[in-house]
Amino acid sequence: MARELNVTVARLSEWRDRALIAAEAAMKERERSSRDEELLRLKAKLGEVTMANELLEQKIAALEGGRPLGRQRSRR
Repeated sequence: MARELNVTVARLSEWRDRALIAAEAAMKERERSSRDEELLRLKAKLGEVTMANELLEQKIAALEGGRPLGRQRSRR
């Protein structure tokens, strides 16, 4: 093949290596599928819900003065 193209074997090998590297990079940059997009959306939503829960837990703790629920005195 090198003779047909009038290039050295080293040059042909270099071209092959560069082509393989470029093909690998292209595979990594493939278009996201709709499944990938849905996973990203759900992960973001999970993060939002987790953050909201943590904020609510902090607010409850602050309102209770550090006491857990159900440990309040009866008002009789």
